[in-house]
Amino acid sequence: MGTLTVGDLEFEVRRSARRRTVQITVDRGGELVLAAPHDCPVSTMENFVQEKRSWIYTKLAEKEALWAEAPRKQYVSGEGFPYLGRSYRLLLVRKQNAPLKLEHGRFKMRRDVASAGREHMVRWYTHHAVPWLEKRVRGWQRRVGAEPAEVLVQDLGYRWGSCGRGDRLYFHWRTILLPPRIVDYIVAHELVHLHEPHHTPEFWTRLERVMPDYASRKRWLAENGAQLPRL
Repeated sequence: MGTLTVGDLEFEVRRSARRRTVQITVDRGGELVLAAPHDCPVSTMENFVQEKRSWIYTKLAEKEALWAEAPRKQYVSGEGFPYLGRSYRLLLVRKQNAPLKLEHGRFKMRRDVASAGREHMVRWYTHHAVPWLEKRVRGWQRRVGAEPAEVLVQDLGYRWGSCGRGDRLYFHWRTILLPPRIVDYIVAHELVHLHEPHHTPEFWTRLERVMPDYASRKRWLAENGAQLPRL
């Protein structure tokens, strides 16, 4: 196992003695995987990637387009905004001590900041995602047997999470829009990456050990995650 970088494309390389050909797949999260025979030279893999560049970019663009098709929200009273799998109606108010708050089952936003509504919603989601995800990570790290150095929340494009250098875990702020059981799948997934950097059979075995129903959660995320509303 290892990685291969060709230009701006990075692949997880999976070698197998049983494989006779080179194959490229684009995982649901946008990760690129290159499967190759055990003794396949790197130059052969690089040439194969060059031949398939157009196809690869098309597939990646399709991933991005799927996210872009989600409906865009309007910052008007009555519009619904998701938070941890539930929808909360927005109410524009004339006065309150914060630009945006969740109170009595409603998002309340000051009318004078509605023109910058997306900025305030993203800031609110990010601010609340950090402690919520840190608590979730602490709960799952004992089961996985892995402790990250840091938990960070930011915009990851169309990826829900990432395991970075120095054992840091990154999560998209949009994870806080998902139902908790789906967020738990993302959290457990990234924690297992601290043991298994790549999506090897060992990775999925380890994930199943701590989350026996991970496949159904993964399927839900693949089918529904990209359709979350755009802010």
